[in-house]
Amino acid sequence: MLQDIRKSTQGTTAKVVIGLIVVSFALFGIESILLGGGGSSVAEVNGESVNPVELQQAVDTQRRQLIAMMGDDLDPQMLDEQRLSARALEGIINRKLLMQAARDMGLTISEVELGAVIAGMEQFQLDGQFSPEMYKSMLASAGYTPGTFKLALKDDLILNQLRAGLSGSDFATPAELTLNARILAEQRDIRYLTIPLESFSSSSEPDSDEIEAWYRSNEERFMSPETVELNYVELTLDDFRQPVAERDLEEEYRIEVDSYQYQTENRVAHILLERADGETEAEFNGRIEAVQAALAAGEDFASVAAERSDDIGSASNGGDLGFSAGDAFPEEMEEAIASLEVNAVSSPVVTDAGTHILRVTERRDSDPPSLEELRPQLEARLQDREARVALLLAVEKLRDLVFTASSLARPAEELGVEVKRSEPVSRDQQTGPLAAPAILRAAFSEDVLELGHNSEVVELGSDRFVAVSLHQHNKPELQPLEAVREEIVVALTRERAREQLARAAEQAVAALAAGEETVESLALREGYDWQVELGARRDNRTVPGVVLQRAFSLPAPASGPMLDYVIENSGDARVLELVRVEAGELAALPVEQQRALSQRIGGEFGAVLQVEHEQQLRDEADISVL
Repeated sequence: MLQDIRKSTQGTTAKVVIGLIVVSFALFGIESILLGGGGSSVAEVNGESVNPVELQQAVDTQRRQLIAMMGDDLDPQMLDEQRLSARALEGIINRKLLMQAARDMGLTISEVELGAVIAGMEQFQLDGQFSPEMYKSMLASAGYTPGTFKLALKDDLILNQLRAGLSGSDFATPAELTLNARILAEQRDIRYLTIPLESFSSSSEPDSDEIEAWYRSNEERFMSPETVELNYVELTLDDFRQPVAERDLEEEYRIEVDSYQYQTENRVAHILLERADGETEAEFNGRIEAVQAALAAGEDFASVAAERSDDIGSASNGGDLGFSAGDAFPEEMEEAIASLEVNAVSSPVVTDAGTHILRVTERRDSDPPSLEELRPQLEARLQDREARVALLLAVEKLRDLVFTASSLARPAEELGVEVKRSEPVSRDQQTGPLAAPAILRAAFSEDVLELGHNSEVVELGSDRFVAVSLHQHNKPELQPLEAVREEIVVALTRERAREQLARAAEQAVAALAAGEETVESLALREGYDWQVELGARRDNRTVPGVVLQRAFSLPAPASGPMLDYVIENSGDARVLELVRVEAGELAALPVEQQRALSQRIGGEFGAVLQVEHEQQLRDEADISVL
């Protein structure tokens, strides 16, 4: 198919179509084509806009979560932009409806509470203490600024208040608790015996006619798996590693020793003062002077920061901002830090964030290691860097070559690599160099399997790329009888044993029902294990699960015991006798269990209430998807 497309794009008609597409992009703009118009929002929820950036962020978050969860098993169709966008938009709309409801209820959270939550989050802590460096680093890697993160977290906490309020507004009534206790705390007296499957496994082997008949009636079980033998070309990072020139190594060493790792670093604490809404300049200056006076009077810097700093994240940690090598903070702050002695306090420093009073708490110098000490690390880094560039260039060339070539021979020759041959590979292959799901999807695609074309280049991580083509397709075939004879003998023997086991269980149930035997006498006569469980509840852990489940599905005995049997997955049969049923009583439950039951029922009711509340908000909302 790829080759056909490539050929078809060379015609005059195709070029005219492509020209028209280019003109449409030029006249109307890419954004209007991709986003369906020049508007600044993709939806409105009760007049509140959902902008394209917000939607794209939600889509990107979903994509990252799917990739992290699924790994190599990820189906590319799951990352379809349209599917992700629809799901993300639904989530944004629901969230906005809930936030609007929370605002209408007057729900909020204070900055102090928000700061305490952030400071207590383990992912931002180092050795049990809040680390501003880790805080900023983790937010940056997740695509947040401290401001956007605080806003998102604040909304989450407010929504939690709303959900907790809804859940707490419903509860279980005494009648509901009594009814649930009658069922959940019900007790049943059970007797049961075990008939082992192995007791019937020594019967004679089936004859040839039985084997032949079973083989013919179960041919689908004996089909060989469908497999393909593949030709493949593989490009890896190791294929492009080259020796490093000494001059390049020396230059990399110079860059390394000049990096921030080996510069003087200052550990800094600060007190941040932000001018509040409605605060006059004189009042704000008065706060600054009060902080300076407290420090000049000998008050502990950390205590003043905890009491007076407007930076919630660092205030709880004595104002500590971590280390800087001269590039972590705004230029005004870095200049002041560089001029301070250790433990000295700066004059007020003004930045876009507010007014800072700084203190250098620690200063450390780092001597760089020698070239010989860093040689292995630097060589590997340079080799990786150069090899990655060469690999990506080769991959782009391979993409073009496999697109137009009828086999992998010419692409391999031009790239100077070998065309490899795989062992037979099945659709559910678990091992081997071509067992990755992405390769299996390509190998068994219509393009490769039926049309005989090269696959696209499949990326397996950032260091390995593979293209495949079909060498041989091994369709499923019925295996000869002799090849599967032993398997059939085992299956027939086990089938006979199961039939005999079921008859023995039925006979045992009949004997017990007729009053000819008791569970105990029958077990002793036949040499079976037997047990009695009095007052068994639904959460009993000593009775086998299949016995317990069947015993609680039987109706309560009327005039005599209820009898039945079940066969476990292991093959053994359990013959059971239900003797007595006693309804549960709420008052008989321990206080802890009563409380847990009440919480469980209330939680279930609360969950239903939340769903109904969200549905009501949606029914009453004015939602426009643009």
